[in-house]
Amino acid sequence: MKKALFLALAMTATTSLAAPFVYPAAWTGEQNTANKRGGEFRDYTISDFKTINPFISAESPSLPTQMSDGAGLFVQDPRNNEFIPKMADGPAVVSNNNKRFVVKVRPGMKFSDGQAITADDWITTWKIHTDDKVGSNSYDGFFLNDKPITIKKIDNMTLQFDFPSQSSQALSTMSFTPWPDHVFGKAYRAGGAEAIKKMWGVSTPAAEIVAPGAWTMESYKAGERAVLKANKFFGEWNKDSRGNPLPYLDKYSFRITGDLNASLAAYLAGQVDRFAPRNADDLAQIKKAIDGGSLKSYLKANVSPNATSSWIAFNWNKGGDAAKQALFRDVRFRRAMSHVANRQAMIQLALGGLGTETYFSVYPIFKSQIDAGLKAGAPQYKYDIAQAKKLLAQIGYSKTNSEGYLVDSKGKVLEFNLATNSGNTTREQLGQIFKDEAKKAGVKVNFTPIDFNTLVGQLTAKGENRPFDAILLGLTGGNNIWSFGANVVPCGTNLHSYNNPTDGKCLTSQEQLMTKLYYQGDAELNTAKRIAVGGTLMKAEGELQPIVYLVGTNYHVAFNERVGGEYPVEMMDSYYGARDNALTFIK
Repeated sequence: MKKALFLALAMTATTSLAAPFVYPAAWTGEQNTANKRGGEFRDYTISDFKTINPFISAESPSLPTQMSDGAGLFVQDPRNNEFIPKMADGPAVVSNNNKRFVVKVRPGMKFSDGQAITADDWITTWKIHTDDKVGSNSYDGFFLNDKPITIKKIDNMTLQFDFPSQSSQALSTMSFTPWPDHVFGKAYRAGGAEAIKKMWGVSTPAAEIVAPGAWTMESYKAGERAVLKANKFFGEWNKDSRGNPLPYLDKYSFRITGDLNASLAAYLAGQVDRFAPRNADDLAQIKKAIDGGSLKSYLKANVSPNATSSWIAFNWNKGGDAAKQALFRDVRFRRAMSHVANRQAMIQLALGGLGTETYFSVYPIFKSQIDAGLKAGAPQYKYDIAQAKKLLAQIGYSKTNSEGYLVDSKGKVLEFNLATNSGNTTREQLGQIFKDEAKKAGVKVNFTPIDFNTLVGQLTAKGENRPFDAILLGLTGGNNIWSFGANVVPCGTNLHSYNNPTDGKCLTSQEQLMTKLYYQGDAELNTAKRIAVGGTLMKAEGELQPIVYLVGTNYHVAFNERVGGEYPVEMMDSYYGARDNALTFIK
C-alpha cells in the first residue's frame, strides 16, 4: 500500500462546487490535447479476472483497482514524491502529536451513477475493510501494531482520522478508495460480511457497477476481454492544466491473452497499446519490429529497477505432514534453498541479462533502503551448491539414492512441490532453473504451474494445515516512504505468507522482532532514522530467511505510438510508471 497534515474542525456541509483538481502540466510531455478526445487504450492481462468486488480482490491487475484510478484523498507527485490533495479539498489539519488528521472532502465529486461522494462513503469503506469476516486484502493497512486506525465523520464533507501512533505513511493510508455507501453500505447494514462477499462477481451486469474513479465497467467476457468506459462525472472535478475534463479516452480495455508470449505477440501485431518487456529477447523482438516498419512503438530499455519482487515461500503450516512442516520451519533448510537459487542464471536465462539479484523484501528500486540493510549486516546466502549440501547434511540429509536425490535415515527422498502461476513465462523459467539447481544439491522439486486465482487462494489461506508446500510468486505495490509491506512483514497479516495460522501468532523470536521493527520504523518521521530502522529489520529478515528472494527485473517502457500523454522521460520509473491514464489520449 502507498501510505501519510490540519485547521478548524466542524463546518457545515456545502453543496457548492469547489475548484476541481487540476493535473499539473508537467505530468505530461504533450500539452496540445484540446482536440484529442475519445478512443480506447488497449491493455492486456494473462488471466481471467476473479472479481469486480473491491473488498475481496487480491489480484493484480484488477478491475477494482482500474476503476479506482484517480480516486484518493491525496496523490503523490512523481516530480518530488510529495503528497498533494486530490479528493481532499486542501491539506489535512494535523494535531495530537501527528496522530489526528482532519480532512475536508472536495465538494462536487460524483460516482459513476451520479450520486454525490461524501464522508459516508469513506466511513462505510473503512468499516467493511476492517471487518475480518470480509477477508479484505487491505485489512492490515488499517491497523498499527494490532491497534485500529479510526475514522470519524465530523459532517457530510469532513473526516477525522485518528492513528494509535505516529505513522510516516499516514497520508498514504488515508488515501484509500471510497466505494459507494448507497451500494455497499446498504448491503452491509442488511446482511453484513456475507452480503458483501456475494457482491459484484464477474457476471454482475455492468450497469450495476458504480465506480469512484476515471473508469467504470462496460462489459466483461471471460477468456476474451474486459472493457471499462469513462466515468462521465469524473471530468467535472478532474481537469487538465488547460481546464479540459478528464479522462480524454472513452474506453480502457484488457485483452485476456493466456500468457505473456501471447501478450507480446499481440503487442507486436498492434493489437494492444503497451507491453512490459521481460528481458533482452522481448526488447530485441520489439526493436526488430520497429526497425522493420511493422510496428510504430516508443521503446526505452532499463528505465529503472522494478518495484516488484520474485520469491519462493515455504509453508510453515503443514499440520497434515509433520516431516515437511519441520523441514520448512528449519532455518538451515531455507538458507540452503537460497544457496540453491542460481540468481545469475535466472538473470541471464529468464531475464536476458537485465536484472538484479535480490535477497530481501525491499524492492531494488528503493536503493537507499537496500544500502542501509547491507550496512547493518543483512546476510546474503548466495549461490553455492556445496554450502547447500552442508546445511542439508546438518538436518539429516547426507545420503543419496540411485537417482542422486538425498534421503533421510528411513530412505525417504527430500522433495517438495513448487507451484507458480501458469502463463507467466518468466516465473515458469525461474521455477525450472530453481528445480534444475536443486537437483544438483540432491533435492527433488516437483514444479507445476497452476491457475493464478487458485494459487492466490492457496497462498492467502489461513490455518494449521494450509494447502501447499512452496509457491513462487511476486509482489508489487508498496511505497517509497517505508519500503516494507503492512500486510507482509507483521505476523498475522494477510500476506505473511510463510506462517499464517488461524491465530495469526508469530512462531519465532525473529518474526516478533521484525514485527516490532516494522511498526517502529513506520512511526519514525525522520527519514534517515526510519531508513536505519529498516536496515535492522532487513538484517533480521535475512537471518531468518523466511522467504527466498530470487531476482528483480528491470523496468522497460514500450507503448504504441498511437497513444500519447506519457510522462516526460525523466519522470518515468517503475514506481510511478510511464503515464497517468487520465492524461492518456489517442493521437
